[in-house]
Amino acid sequence: MSDAAVRGRFVWHELMTTDPEAAAAFYTRVVGWTTQAWQQNPSYSMFVAKGVPMAGLMMLPEDAKAMGAPPSWLTYIGTPDVDQTARLAAALGGAVVKEPTDIPSVGRFAVIADPQGAVFAAFTPAQGPVGDGKPTLGDFSWHELATTDSQAAFAFYERLFGWERTGSMDMGPGLGTYQMYGRGGVAMGGMYDKPASMSAPSHWLPYAMVADSKQAAETVRRLGGQVWNGPMEVPGGDWIAMCLDPHGVRFAVHSLKSAARQEPAAAPKKTAKSKTKPKAKAKRRAKAKPKAKAKPKAKAARKPVRKKTAKLRKVSRAKAGRKKTARGGAAKRRTARKPARKAKPARKASRRRAPAKSRARKGAGAKRRRR
Repeated sequence: MSDAAVRGRFVWHELMTTDPEAAAAFYTRVVGWTTQAWQQNPSYSMFVAKGVPMAGLMMLPEDAKAMGAPPSWLTYIGTPDVDQTARLAAALGGAVVKEPTDIPSVGRFAVIADPQGAVFAAFTPAQGPVGDGKPTLGDFSWHELATTDSQAAFAFYERLFGWERTGSMDMGPGLGTYQMYGRGGVAMGGMYDKPASMSAPSHWLPYAMVADSKQAAETVRRLGGQVWNGPMEVPGGDWIAMCLDPHGVRFAVHSLKSAARQEPAAAPKKTAKSKTKPKAKAKRRAKAKPKAKAKPKAKAARKPVRKKTAKLRKVSRAKAGRKKTARGGAAKRRTARKPARKAKPARKASRRRAPAKSRARKGAGAKRRRR
């Protein structure tokens, strides 16, 4: 397989605990996994999400107990040659806790402690990794290293797996810098110097992707675990919670920004309601349209009334005509009864024009005045 396909990629996670049955009941409720037995070894179970194996579950080995190892999550990091990686890790100041060992038909692995004491597994799979590496629900989406010297730790892992710095941020007074790392420009996790208040030794903390970190944290408390940091929003809008399972194993949950807004069940309902409001308005508008169309019907209903009014007008006009005719007849009768008045021609003639003799006299008088 190609070096780029597997080198530095987180390829598997394994929970080693003192009570696998109780652990299975706890994590299936918190993360949403199901469990199934491994066909090659029924004592080894797998956590599954949508039919895809995400992690392993097993009893803490006796040799690990003898070394004082507590129950914990073991993170597997891919390498094209696990034997060479183990030798290089030892040369860089790390320790090989378990020599490279074959797992039939699966691959070859070695358990290594980095120079600051954080334990992980280097793994060369028999087959190439499946998928494009993008985490989905139930997968592990972030890997965080709490250590005593983050700068030295990064130099160690950079040599082993070719990781690169992808960014950093100041965590605040007294907390130092949070260094993010990844491959191909894609961030996969972060490293930081653990504060003095953290009594745990250097360790890797895997983050399981869940639908809602807040609900997952509540489930952890309800089932007897502890939430020692969070739930809280991180830069970018995602939510996380750092927890302890009932056996003291550290793990974390992570939900995306979009998923956190949805509040799995509550927010989608609100969104659905908001989407249905326009539909309700559309229904009201559809009902209102027939009312608007009903107006012409009202006008049409008035037309017969107008016709009746016209008829009544004709009738009233006819009646009025009859009355006028009757009045005219009565007036004629009254005129016929009264004697006609004779005109006074003398008066009318005097008003209209003086006789010729009087005009002559007036003219003669006017001439005498001029003289």
